[in-house]
Amino acid sequence: MDNNEILELTTSAWREKVYIETAEYIIKGYVFMPKIGKRTRLLSEILNTNKQFIAVKNCTMESKLYPQKELESHEFIQVNLSTILIMRPLYED
Repeated sequence: MDNNEILELTTSAWREKVYIETAEYIIKGYVFMPKIGKRTRLLSEILNTNKQFIAVKNCTMESKLYPQKELESHEFIQVNLSTILIMRPLYED
């Protein structure tokens, strides 16, 4: 992805840092939605979409099954919506 594509994505989409928990992983990263509608409805719109997967960028994955396993970092992953137990905004101090 070149700089122009990144600039276009960041200026035409909301970006939200999120905490996602599945049965196997704790994922922290960014989700994006087009700047259409109200920003406050971002996460509910993502969860109520008719798509099966959501994209998460610049994320970390922590294994719940193997806590001693090293934290994984990824530029991009897709998460199946049906595996999400909890998804909430992540506010860091």
